[in-house]
Amino acid sequence: MRTLRYLLVRAAYALPVTWLVVSVVFLLIHLVPGDPVLQMLGEGAPAADIAATRHAYGLDVPLGQQYLHYWKGVLHGDLGPSLRFNQNVSKLIAQRYPYTLQLTVAALLVALLISIPAGVRSAQRRGKWDDKVLSVVSLFGLSFPNFALGPILILLFSIELGLLPVSGSGTFGHLVLPAITMGGSLAAILTRMVRTSMLEELGQDYIRTARAKGLSERAVVYRHALRNAMLPILTVVGLQFGALLAGAIVTETIFSWPGIGRLTIQAIGNRDYYLVQGCILAIGLTYVLVNFMTDLLYSVANPRIRQ
Repeated sequence: MRTLRYLLVRAAYALPVTWLVVSVVFLLIHLVPGDPVLQMLGEGAPAADIAATRHAYGLDVPLGQQYLHYWKGVLHGDLGPSLRFNQNVSKLIAQRYPYTLQLTVAALLVALLISIPAGVRSAQRRGKWDDKVLSVVSLFGLSFPNFALGPILILLFSIELGLLPVSGSGTFGHLVLPAITMGGSLAAILTRMVRTSMLEELGQDYIRTARAKGLSERAVVYRHALRNAMLPILTVVGLQFGALLAGAIVTETIFSWPGIGRLTIQAIGNRDYYLVQGCILAIGLTYVLVNFMTDLLYSVANPRIRQ
């Protein structure tokens, strides 16, 4: 019952955030300078076409009625029509969303596989040569943006060595370079966070007690210290997941990955405002869901939080 109450409380906290995200996305089309219909059709469009487009998109009714209509569509999975693709926005997002989710999860796995061993090693070897090398590498990773790392990886592994595809999707090889591009900067952030958290935990009394009982160093570090050090790491992972979704816009464009990020760029270029709304809404709601899941992982990593 305590766990269920905890879940319900966290879900209740997520509801106003969800309402705010949907409301801001709805207002997006009304905050665009100028008339969005004229932007879509062009300045020289006939008046009859402008009026018909406004009626088709529901922009000829009062703002409050548009807001209620938009919420009704969101609850029913109907985000309106796409002017460019002549399809429902929800259908287009449903086709592209799995690709973005696949890329984001792969980038997160890359970041965790690099950062946790590196951060733990750096904390264990504090002040030694390998700690200094890892600190320099992590600082270099923080300073290197996705739009620079992606082309370099393409030139090295695809063009020079011919090991991986340049762009596209469909196989594991297509996923490797985009995942490394997105996960590289996150790995640098997490490495520094893991190091800081582990240094704090390795100096605690329970660590000295565990070593005095004769436990192996691996058990002390990974079974005891790392688990208690996971709370700040989970916080950063949850916050950076949104950054990964935003970074997917650049990375998907570089590697021609058919995800929501690339779809968003196409929608902006085509002035397809309903599609832009839908893509931003999908990214925003995913961010809310990830933060909710992060709250749940807190209670798994440290059961005292449930109390």
